[in-house]
Amino acid sequence: MGAITRYTFRAAACALAFATSGAVAQDFGTKPVRILVGFAPGGSNDLVARALAPRIGAGGGAQAIVENRPGANGMIAAEHVARSTPDGHTVILTGVSTFVLNPLVYPKVSYDTLRDFAQITMVASMPQIIVAHPSLPAKGLKDIAEIARRSPGTLSAAHPGVGGLSHLTLEMFKGLANLQITDVAYKGTGPGLTDVVGGHVALLVSDLPAPLPLVKAGKLRALAVTGEARTPLLPDVRTAREQGYAGLQATNWLGVMAPARTPRAVIDRLHAAFTAATAAPETREIYAKVGVSATTSKSPDAFAELVRSEFARWEKVVRGANVKLK
Repeated sequence: MGAITRYTFRAAACALAFATSGAVAQDFGTKPVRILVGFAPGGSNDLVARALAPRIGAGGGAQAIVENRPGANGMIAAEHVARSTPDGHTVILTGVSTFVLNPLVYPKVSYDTLRDFAQITMVASMPQIIVAHPSLPAKGLKDIAEIARRSPGTLSAAHPGVGGLSHLTLEMFKGLANLQITDVAYKGTGPGLTDVVGGHVALLVSDLPAPLPLVKAGKLRALAVTGEARTPLLPDVRTAREQGYAGLQATNWLGVMAPARTPRAVIDRLHAAFTAATAAPETREIYAKVGVSATTSKSPDAFAELVRSEFARWEKVVRGANVKLK
């Protein structure tokens, strides 16, 4: 192939790609945006998605519907979105466990977060909370450390799944304080909560929203939150940093991603739609009632940079805890 022919072919290919991208951008909004959630209804991911969906089209943009595809810690939904048509009409809303931790703890994951997805924006964040059965003589993390050192291995702590954010938060605490605490993995937060309330397990680590009503009802005692600041819903509960564990920082952020190769013009429209929906007073009110913060990214590029930094941070924790799943 001669130089002129090669140049003509490349120019034609570029023109076709540009035209295709423009056509996809023009078609965006002609049908609803499917927001896939990789967990069952009722959890934090589902709550956040359903708070946003009615407000995505409030500014005259595309309407949105929520579709739950639970399983494999969000991997089933993530794989579906990664292989969907990159036209902006199929996105996934999920968090740290699916986007960052799964690729670090599972030997085989069918998607690459940074290669197979286009990052759009963060939409919510919430700290982890460490709670105890009221009969446990502990009011904070140092009390837990003292009990664990006095009787190594006798304390047990529930969490909603090996390799998830709550499990790694527990492992961080054990590592920082050099403690022997038996971790008990459950298939979700609900069963773990039941056993802690029943006195079968001493502690539980999870996202804030799930145990919050039980803490307020006095059926569980909150020992610490792992965010940078105290939650206004439990203003008397100190952060881990305030209790001397500055390294115990674990925030579950939730964000939205589309398939890779989605045109940038569509990504920008989705960013504008989701950030506006997150900023809506109705959304903030729903979030505030359950301890979720409305948090958005300045740009898709800023969200992508956050995700990259989270990989670097959590890889150290996973290696330190030697967490690997089959």
